[in-house]
Amino acid sequence: MKNRKFASLFLLLCTGSMMLAQDDLINKLKNNHSQNANFQFTTLKDVGATSVKNQGSSGTCWSYSGNSFLESEMQRMGKKPVDLAEIYTARNAYHDKAKLYVLNNGAISWGDGGELHDVINMYKKYGAMPQEVYTGLKAGQTTNNFKEMQGKLKPVLDSLVQASSKAKLSDNWMASVDAILDEYLGKVPVNFTYGGKTYTPHTFAKEVVGINAEDYVELSSYKDYPYFTKFVVPIPDNWSHDTNWNVPMTDLTAIIDNAVTKGYSVGWATDVSEPYFSYKNGVAYVPNVDLDQINDEVKKNLFTEPKKDKVITEDMRQKGLNNLSTTDDHGMHIVGLAKDQSGKEYYMVKNSWGVTNDFEGYLYVTRPYVQYKSTAILVHKNAIPKNILKQLKPTKSIGL
Repeated sequence: MKNRKFASLFLLLCTGSMMLAQDDLINKLKNNHSQNANFQFTTLKDVGATSVKNQGSSGTCWSYSGNSFLESEMQRMGKKPVDLAEIYTARNAYHDKAKLYVLNNGAISWGDGGELHDVINMYKKYGAMPQEVYTGLKAGQTTNNFKEMQGKLKPVLDSLVQASSKAKLSDNWMASVDAILDEYLGKVPVNFTYGGKTYTPHTFAKEVVGINAEDYVELSSYKDYPYFTKFVVPIPDNWSHDTNWNVPMTDLTAIIDNAVTKGYSVGWATDVSEPYFSYKNGVAYVPNVDLDQINDEVKKNLFTEPKKDKVITEDMRQKGLNNLSTTDDHGMHIVGLAKDQSGKEYYMVKNSWGVTNDFEGYLYVTRPYVQYKSTAILVHKNAIPKNILKQLKPTKSIGL
């Protein structure tokens, strides 16, 4: 998930390719349109979530939101949730991505970024670890900072691509990549002790986390592709070229509504660079104005109080995806439903920028915003309404 909106500054939110610029953007979004906002929210449904984390100066929102999703799944299943190691997931993804980068002669996107399905894929392939065992932090660090690591990784990968065009690579060429990951994130322990018992990452995933990776489904909505079939989402951070189920726009929010009502949370990938997304105020909606003509005067009044949302259409959504005004910026975690003082409903969203905004790291996001700006959602298959589920073909691919 990454950002291309602030093109003049070449900022990246979740890819981490330019970490100083990323810090500037996150700080800008944290303070964007700070106002004396008059929003009062009443919780309608809270499915449960673990504490808000801080991804620091790393483009790992996808891993933080995806692992938060898994932690909530443990809660839903009646298990005591574990603080899962987000950087263990990220490190494994970087290993796999590096290999594909070289095998594809550099023809895939490189950087910190990823997608929600990467969390499920890495969990299935490599297992899981608790945060206390693998923090990914060097001595003296308290938060992630991947700038220096990425500054070393990319030249090594590009040199391997260049070398492969002239001669056969050595059989252990990935060792140079893993050495950098070890240096900055730490070596991965073969086994570890948790709660007085020894585990490997695989046995920990099976015996403690207890989640079946085959139960999870990622969906998106692109009018340009046939609905109720799978397609490769055309997003740079979809480095593994995974497929999503394609459903109509209104089905995305119907799935979220059904999930939350039944006690399931939802992983959410979206665009956060619009002026009507305010992390500081903890609110995102689509104002009922000409969205191409939002000037400074309009911005001053976006978050003073609840306002009416614009009606979103599939054509409007697809136009944004095709002209790249909707970009794959950020991953978060939908954990409930609330209403404001006017009665309008919002999704409760857990973020990963620390407890630093008006709602202690949470945001309240309207359905029209989710319909307009989502790039994907991740849910348990049982959270999908039956009338939608039966249209996904072939259903056997999601275990039905």
